[in-house]
Formats: sequence, C-alpha cells, structure tokens
Amino acid sequence: MASRTTHPVLGTRALNRATLARQLLLGRARMSAADAVAHLLGLQAQNVKPPYFQLHARLAGFRPAELAGLMESREAVRMVTMRSTIHTHTAHDALTLRPLVQPARDREIGYFRKGLTGVDLDRLARRARAFVESEPRTMGEIREELLGEWPDADPQSLSVAARCRLPLVQVTPRGVWGRSGQVRLTTVENWLGKPAGAAQPVDEVVLRYLAAFGPASVKDMQTWAGLTRLREAFERLRPRLLAFQDENGTELFDLPDAPRPDEDTPAPPRFLPEFDNLLLSHADRTRVVAPEIKGRTWTGNQAHCALLVDGFLAGLWKLEGRALTIELFGPVTEAAKEEIVAEAELMVGGMAGADAGAEGVGGAGGVLVRFAAIRA
Repeated sequence: MASRTTHPVLGTRALNRATLARQLLLGRARMSAADAVAHLLGLQAQNVKPPYFQLHARLAGFRPAELAGLMESREAVRMVTMRSTIHTHTAHDALTLRPLVQPARDREIGYFRKGLTGVDLDRLARRARAFVESEPRTMGEIREELLGEWPDADPQSLSVAARCRLPLVQVTPRGVWGRSGQVRLTTVENWLGKPAGAAQPVDEVVLRYLAAFGPASVKDMQTWAGLTRLREAFERLRPRLLAFQDENGTELFDLPDAPRPDEDTPAPPRFLPEFDNLLLSHADRTRVVAPEIKGRTWTGNQAHCALLVDGFLAGLWKLEGRALTIELFGPVTEAAKEEIVAEAELMVGGMAGADAGAEGVGGAGGVLVRFAAIRA
C-alpha cells in the first residue's frame, strides 16, 4: 500500500516566528500607522488605548498622535466587525469588511429572538438608521427610541438588533488618545460620507489574513473572522498557496512569498495590550501560548496585558502612570530581563510621555519597572 502523502511540517517555533514576522513583532516596521492598520486587517479596540499600544509594539517611531490623527480625520474608525468585537479599521476596510461578516451578525440576532417577538427587523433597521443619522446617539438613546415603537420587546434585544443590523461606528472624540468621550454612534456611511461598498471578496480576505496571521488553517481563519464555511475559498485558492501541516497533522496554508524565518531567529520582548489579535486569531494558539498557561491572560471577563519573551507569552504587565509592574509566569535569564527592562522603558517613555502631552519625547526618565513575584 502506498504511504499517505504529507505536507512539510512546521513546528511550533517555526510557526511562532512566521506569525511574529507577519505581525511586525520580530522587528519594528518602518510603516505608517494607516498602512499597519490595513496590513493587520484592523486592531482589536474593545478599550480605547489598546490600538495605540499595539502599534507601538510594531512600528518604529510610533507616537499616539499618528493614530489619533487618523481617527479625527476619519481615515480610521472604530466599529463592530470580526467576532462581534470592536475593531479600529481603515475607512476602506470599515466599508467593505463589515458586509463580509454581516451573515454572522444576522445569526447573532437569532440568539435574542425571544426578546424580539413582534419586531419587524427591517423596520427596526430603518428607524434606527434615521435616528442615528440625524445626529450621533448613545446606545441608551437608540434603545429608548426603539422601545417607543416596540414597548413590549426586551430592551437589550433591541440594542443587539440595532448593532447587528446597522454598521455603527463610534464617533470621535471617542477613541482619540488623550481625549475622552461617551460612546456615540452613527452609521459608517454617514460618518464617512460614502456609501457602503460591496463586501470584500472572501478570496481576497483569505490572502490578506494569511499575510497577517499565516501560516494558518481554515479553522484558524474562521476563528479570527467569526465566520463558517470558508473551506471552499481555501480550496479555490489552493493552486496559489503552499500547504504545510503542524505537528498535529493539521493542514496549514500560506502565501508562497510570505516570510517564514528560521525558528532560531531572535524575537525581542514585546508588551502587548489586552485583546491583541495575535492572541485571539487562531483556533490553535500554541504558536504563541504554551498549553500549560492557556487562559492566563484572563480573569473572568477581565483581559490582562501580555508580555512576550522569545516570541511566546511569558507574563502579564500593568502600567500605572510611569510605573510598570511585570508578573512573569516563570524564571528568565538575566540577559532576557535586561531586554525586558529596555523594552519597558521604551514603551513607557513613548506612551506615558504621550499621556503627559510630550508626543515627541521618547525618553525613559523616571520610569519605574518592577518585577512582581512569579505567578504560579
């Protein structure tokens, strides 16, 4: 009997280095913030500051004012897209990625159908659209507007239906570094002054996903997008892709010309904020998170900031002013600790300094880096 044909195997470290290269985490890229947001297919933005820290970890010379400027000029927006979570996207992706994931948002409404008995969803969408396009509104205001027509409906279900049926963006100053503002919403078309485009072709998005997160399996991309039934797209693209497998035999796809560095390529320490897509965008996350520490970046519903050492999750961190506390999951060498401190000073100098209004100052004067007891 002929032996079963297998693909070349990519071990965990090889996958790690390839993914870090795509994620701009092996060395800071000399790339604009706008280009980085597009390359990464958006930045997780459940909270206001994480997108800024994500870019600081990835881009040479990044200062928060650059992304803040994109938000204020409406070249970037915050909205619900992948996995029903808030992302910061370029204007182009906001208009064309949201239609791609709309089927998932429609399914999400189904989970709340009991609270929507008697509600005409098309009519709801029209009424909510007219309301938020007259001026940006809070979700509470949207809910009250809809309750005026459907007083017997469940208020939360009405909110979910409006959020899922309409491509709502959070208008500035929300999301702008150094400013504060209540979450107020309007449609992406109204905010950008452009009609929504057709959904990006799924084949194109597969290629973009592999460029930012590959090598990856079909299930990996489905996890990132919150979509199902992507196998057909990968099969259409198979002639244009390379096929590998991981150590468990899972088939992985990749772009022929994408970087796949040697597994011994140095990976400098990096401080990632909560909800960084590096940690959320694969079904199998062992390329970054060792099985024995799975779940350590979460406590209940609270996500923690993550520290990478040698490319892998190695601890947590918390920044308060210019004081940074680091909790490691295990011992590291003195050389690694020195690198961690140097990266900490760079991060705090750039980000805490920006908080104080010193946008162009990256100095690390006065930074306090403290290593807490190793977490068991």
